[in-house]
Amino acid sequence: MMRSGASAAHPGWRRIAPEWRLSRLERRDAAPEGWVPATVPGAVQLDWARAHRLGDPAFGENFRAYDGLEDFHWLYSARVPEVALEGGEQLVFACGGVDYACEVRLGGRAVLAHEGLFSGFDVDLSGCPAGTQLEILVLPAPKRAGARADRSQASDSCKPAVSYGWDWHPRLIPLGLWSAADFVVRPAAHLGHVDFAYALSADLSRADITVSAEGPAPLKGWRLLDAEDREVAGAGGARASLDRPRLWWTHDHGEPYLYTLEVTAQGGDILRRRVGFRRVRLVMAEGAWADHEGFPKSRSLPPVTVELNGRVIFAKGSNWVSADIFPGRMTAATLGPLVRLAKEANLNLLRSWGGGVVNPEPFFDACDELGLLVWQEFPLACNNYPDEPAYLRVLDQESRSIIRRLRQHPCLAIWGGGNELFNFWSGMTDQSLALRLLNRNCYDLDPSTPFMPTAPLEGMGHGDYRFRDGMGREVYEIFQKASNTAYSEFGCPGPSPADYLATFIPEAELWPPRPGASWEAHHAFGAWEADPESWLLPSTQEHYFGPARDLAEFVRRGDWLQGAGYQAIFEEARRQKPRCSMALNWCLNEPWPTAANNSIVNWPARPKPAYLAVQAACRPVLASARFAKFQWAAGETFRAEIWILNDAALDLPAGEVEVVLAAGGSAERLLLWSHPGASAGRNLAGPEVRVVLPASKAGEFELVLRAGPGDAWGSRYRLSLRP
Repeated sequence: MMRSGASAAHPGWRRIAPEWRLSRLERRDAAPEGWVPATVPGAVQLDWARAHRLGDPAFGENFRAYDGLEDFHWLYSARVPEVALEGGEQLVFACGGVDYACEVRLGGRAVLAHEGLFSGFDVDLSGCPAGTQLEILVLPAPKRAGARADRSQASDSCKPAVSYGWDWHPRLIPLGLWSAADFVVRPAAHLGHVDFAYALSADLSRADITVSAEGPAPLKGWRLLDAEDREVAGAGGARASLDRPRLWWTHDHGEPYLYTLEVTAQGGDILRRRVGFRRVRLVMAEGAWADHEGFPKSRSLPPVTVELNGRVIFAKGSNWVSADIFPGRMTAATLGPLVRLAKEANLNLLRSWGGGVVNPEPFFDACDELGLLVWQEFPLACNNYPDEPAYLRVLDQESRSIIRRLRQHPCLAIWGGGNELFNFWSGMTDQSLALRLLNRNCYDLDPSTPFMPTAPLEGMGHGDYRFRDGMGREVYEIFQKASNTAYSEFGCPGPSPADYLATFIPEAELWPPRPGASWEAHHAFGAWEADPESWLLPSTQEHYFGPARDLAEFVRRGDWLQGAGYQAIFEEARRQKPRCSMALNWCLNEPWPTAANNSIVNWPARPKPAYLAVQAACRPVLASARFAKFQWAAGETFRAEIWILNDAALDLPAGEVEVVLAAGGSAERLLLWSHPGASAGRNLAGPEVRVVLPASKAGEFELVLRAGPGDAWGSRYRLSLRP
């Protein structure tokens, strides 16, 4: 059945979803030999799997049955519908994006060639008889000739590299119509791309607004509605001003206030969109200019401190990866819960990693609404992207489309050229033409949003990604000795819950975990080249606890280490401000079920126990303890520095922090610290506590900090205790 409905942005438009069918072709000019039903948005692999009863790619090693499907040509086919057009209406085929390159045919005649996921296209069907065959021939996935079967195959294209295989993503390279591809009835005199731009006065008390529209219909006028649907600004032309605009803030610093923009064309076409006002800058950290004294001088470390609406904020967040191995399955229903989990974890910034898909609108809509900033990278990651005209032409097209779409969102905070491009495994530099092009396009199209060529830059930290590294150093030592301006990636892996593991690892393989088969396929072993035990790391557990008796015990121990590790790193990064102004763990989510990973949320949106540790460590205000290690011995002297970590926008009153040691069923007060008040955004360093640890048959002890109204700032640290 064809389905029709109104467009949310254009309430007067009607969308008619085609009845798609799909055929696999051995070569470009081959005739179809059979058809299967196709679902759009989606992927050719999903349609093929349904028709040929391939197993769920998430279970066991089933994904290997999908290998090679990306090397075929795939032909989508549908018929132009019979539509009764009213006066002044037109019928078009509108495609939001193709993964990755295609040829469009109408009635057997090629009418368009397209490359790129992130720029769509329209085909005018005026005068085209109902029943005419519309075909989209999807070409094989791009693979650089001679490259290994890994991410380097994607180095000459704008296709995200993650699907070629990563340490938390299987090698499964989707193709097909991943975005909406519908027949659309719209006014011939319609609004095309509408742009909302504004300039805020220096004191943020006035917004000078410019609204422009592309397309065949001249702009008649626009109006801006507040959250109560009251008109607060508008114009019959392009420009108007708004005094005392309500600003958009992250949820932890204020209200993410949104207005509604309503734009009307001369012919009556209407577009509605949510918009907001904010000013984001990257500024030098307090004292940063003092880093280089004497001559000759080099440039100082680049600014990475986020200033929102004139206020410096500490960016507590996470790295966002593709929410599904098939981007066509990413919808408001799948993206919204993940964004909400990020907000509820007290995070305020998501780095949308450059190896994955640039998210569709529901992701940015959710970040706008919930008050999370987005650092959006372009689709470049860990490769040396060429200075070749063919590649740069598509990158120019794709990046302009991305910028024009996303600059409308108040959540957009930073443009990033891509991930780890200045590292030896990538080999790019400031002079690489791809990065110069991206910087130019961001300046031309969105000059008020900061641009960073890549991450990490000098002064920023990426890693480590283990609780205990190959030299035996724990996260406590690693990060207490570090001195970075930002920790834009750091990880601490943990196993997935036992009941969750049973949903995708065959029962015969569940215990004990072994390299090979499903455990390895789902990244428990051999995932990261720096450590063959990644990401399960069983030897780390055995170092502290000895062999586990069963899967449940193994998972509990892994949860303990992951939670303790993330708690330690986030709190230590916050202690290091103002030099450090950002802490983003690797990573928030995952695109399919992993057996072990650095993520704090299992696919599709199931929080792991470590999520709660991150949530607690990222509260705006908390009492915090700094100590040297995870495992202690009875009779050993335990030392901890006591702090108040304050990222809140308001001054803190004076108060008390009670420090208690709990072990073996008893508790001992170690300290009652009467702390002074603290200025907004400023930490307080307090006293040190010392205690000789008692013996405990439980094999653990807990340091408890009670602070704040109703113990709202309190913290707990569960640590290992050996006899």
